[in-house]
Amino acid sequence: MAILKIARMGHPVLLRRAEPVQNPTSPEIRRLILDMAETMLDAGGLGLAAPQVHVPLRLFVWRNGDDVAALINPEIVLLDPPDSLGWEGCLSIPGLRASVPRAERVAFRGLDLDGEPVEGEAEGLLARVMQHENDHLDGVLYTMRVRDFSLFGFTDELARAAGGEAAIRTGQATRGQPDAGQQGT
Repeated sequence: MAILKIARMGHPVLLRRAEPVQNPTSPEIRRLILDMAETMLDAGGLGLAAPQVHVPLRLFVWRNGDDVAALINPEIVLLDPPDSLGWEGCLSIPGLRASVPRAERVAFRGLDLDGEPVEGEAEGLLARVMQHENDHLDGVLYTMRVRDFSLFGFTDELARAAGGEAAIRTGQATRGQPDAGQQGT
């Protein structure tokens, strides 16, 4: 496995719609997924989409407990209105966080690492991660979803304003801010 270079905000690969994976069971796709998992874990992320590693294909990985899961050619359906605020970061936009509205619950389907159909529902943090990563497949960065730019800034400044990093990590941020302690996706 290998650590892949992460594309940063401003790179064109992050702003275009990714192409469907034509052969989900190919050795190249399997290798890509394993390398993406290693890259995500090494960077301390919760999720990683293929465009973030300069590969414009429709797949992403995420932390699933102690394991990493993959979703190839995903379809995500919002089951709630996208109005639940939560702090997000992004491995492609290091050092920044923002409060972003998302749906609390989603339905998903696609293919897993072995090319087998998978579907289900996700809620809370996992639903947020899936929406964030799926946005990457459509060329959308979380910064494009920010509604209140007073809740957008550098992680260390947000922590300082909230009374320290411990307050942010426990959700006790000032100004009624949601928990800013989430890792990048």
